Amino acid sequence: MKMTCKEQQEEELEVLHSIYEGDECFKEVNPTTFQYKYGDDGSYKSFNVELTWTDTYPEESGPDVNLNTFYNKHILECVKGKIMAGINEQIPDIIGCAMTYTIFEWVKENLDDLLADQPDSPPIDDKTENNQNADVAGKKKEKKEQLTKNQKRKMYERFSNCATGEKPRGWNWVDVVKHLSQTGSKE
Repeated sequence: MKMTCKEQQEEELEVLHSIYEGDECFKEVNPTTFQYKYGDDGSYKSFNVELTWTDTYPEESGPDVNLNTFYNKHILECVKGKIMAGINEQIPDIIGCAMTYTIFEWVKENLDDLLADQPDSPPIDDKTENNQNADVAGKKKEKKEQLTKNQKRKMYERFSNCATGEKPRGWNWVDVVKHLSQTGSKE
């Protein structure tokens, strides 16, 4: 007795749960969509492979492969093309069988070859380089001149007194302690 596509998918789902239990790289987005993350977090060579089962999976077709997730925004298009081509090359040989695990493992085994053209760090283009140089130049220009206390006082007196025509409060106050020390006490 032959199983329907839906029954095969349910069976494969149970198998995937048992295989990837506790594996933080595996993610079940919904009962027919799965992601597997390759590489270390923060690495420029890490990426997600997302597989979505169609209605005729696995009897008549393979899963839909998606590499255009937000996590993969740093992966070069030529590298994505190489990964897609490699996965799509594997699918015809395993039509009729549960293939999600097989595809994830194939990518894991061929990871170095698939990522050969992906740089270890973001490429520095002319725009980025110019922006960085402008930032450095801007920071150098922002450095303000340091004034001494005397220079600050003279500038304050020049601007505050000239603008209002008034003298600052207390300009003619006498320092009582200084005054008494100069006059001495009466005995």
